[in-house]
Formats: sequence, structure tokens, C-alpha cells
Amino acid sequence: MQIKTAQTKEDFLKCFDVMQALRPHLTPELLLELLPKMQTENYSLIFIEENGKAISACGFRYLTTLFDGRYIYIDDLSTLPEARGKGHAGALFDYVVEKSKAEGLKAVHLDSGHQRYDAHRLYLNKGMKIVYHHFRLEL
Repeated sequence: MQIKTAQTKEDFLKCFDVMQALRPHLTPELLLELLPKMQTENYSLIFIEENGKAISACGFRYLTTLFDGRYIYIDDLSTLPEARGKGHAGALFDYVVEKSKAEGLKAVHLDSGHQRYDAHRLYLNKGMKIVYHHFRLEL
């Protein structure tokens, strides 16, 4: 299972279906508009592909806060429905954790929709703890 970093427009489009599985509102045009902007904000997109198409992807960024110092925040972690249960998301998660450890960071964070029970099981099995509530004000 090889983990690649999306760097080109072609790579971004390879990841479209898997990202749309998590973000249904996403269009190819919006993906291509947002990802370059996100990259300027330290966002990286890694993926696993089969037959020229991403089947699992993880987007993350570095953040620094007063409450936890510098850490990696996982924005997106998604696997195509037909590829689930084969360890792809776990491998991407482990990659981010090992990267964090290698860089001397003390934490990995993510938010997850309350209805994503299968994802929660993965995160809890990986040793994550539910420690915050995330609030949003829609404008």
C-alpha cells in the first residue's frame, strides 16, 4: 500500500471521488479552486490509489495553538465505500501520526461528524480520545 502526496491538478482530480464521499457538496471545480488556497495554509493531501484512482485520502495541516502548541490537524479522512474495511484509512492515519512523532509534535487532532460511527471506531481503536465539543456558527 503506497501513500502518495497530491501535488498536481491531476492528483487533485484523482482524489475527487474519495473527497466527495466525505464532502458531498464538492464539485471538481470547487476542489480545484480550494486545494491550492488550502496548500498556502499548510494543507497537504495524501492518498492511496488503485488503478489510477484514489480510493482513500487524508488531508491535514499544521496548527499552533496556546492550548496544545504545534500539532497536526486532520481535516479530511475518507475512503470510497467499496474500498472500506481494508485498512486504507488506518494506514493514512498512521502515516500522519508517525510524521507527527518524527517531527516532535505532541498531538494529532481531528473533528468528526457525530453520525460517523465507523470512523469513530477507527479513531478510538487508534487511541484517540473524545476531548472537545466543536461549535459552529453558520453565517
